[in-house]
Amino acid sequence: MERGILTVISGFSGAGKGTIMRELIQRYDYFLSVSATTRSPRAGEVDGKDYYFHTKEQFQQMINGGELIEWAEYVGNFYGTPKKHVEEQLAQGRDVLLEIEMQGGMLVKEQFPDALLIFISPPSASVLRERLMGRGTESPEEIEKRLLRAVEEVKYMKDYDYIIVNDELEDAIKKINDLIQYDHYKACNSALMIEKMEREIREICSAEGRVNHG
Repeated sequence: MERGILTVISGFSGAGKGTIMRELIQRYDYFLSVSATTRSPRAGEVDGKDYYFHTKEQFQQMINGGELIEWAEYVGNFYGTPKKHVEEQLAQGRDVLLEIEMQGGMLVKEQFPDALLIFISPPSASVLRERLMGRGTESPEEIEKRLLRAVEEVKYMKDYDYIIVNDELEDAIKKINDLIQYDHYKACNSALMIEKMEREIREICSAEGRVNHG
C-alpha cells in the first residue's frame, strides 16, 4: 500500500482556511490532523474535534516528550501537531491534512520532504481586514495583532508549493483537492508501483531468457 499524501495548509488568519478545511473533510476522504493549542476555545468549538485544548504546562510536557511533529507560538498562544495519529494514517495510505502556521509548515517540510505545502490567501489585504472584522470573534486590538502578524507571514509564501487565492470558495476547494490528487502521480509518491513494474518486467524478460544476470 502506498503511503498517503501529507498536505500542509496554511494562510493568513481570516483567509478562510477553516471553511475550506471543513468542506474538504466533508466532501472527500481526508484525515484532518487535530492540532493541540493553548488558546481558549471559541464559541462552538469542541475539545478533540476542533483542537486539543491544553494548558501551557501540558503543552510543554508534549514538547519535552517528543509528541509533536512541530509547534509554534502565534499571538501569545502555542499550537502543535501530535505525531502519532499522523504517522498511523499515512502508513494506512490515507491522505492527511494539517492546518498549521507557516513556521510549523517549514518544520513539517524538514521532517517530511515530500509533503505538499499549500498557502491560502485572500485576493487583497483590504479583503483580509474586512474578513477579520466580519468574524466578530476578536477585539480591535487582536485584529491589529493578526494584521501585524501577516506582515511577517507574507515572507513565507515563496516557500510554499502552491498559492491558492480564496476569492470564490468553490473554486478554491476544487483547486486544493485537485492538487492533492495530482500529487499521487509524482514518481516520489509511487515507489511501490515503480518497484512492482520493475519486478514484473524483469520476470517477463527472465522467462524469455532476455535478462543479463551479469
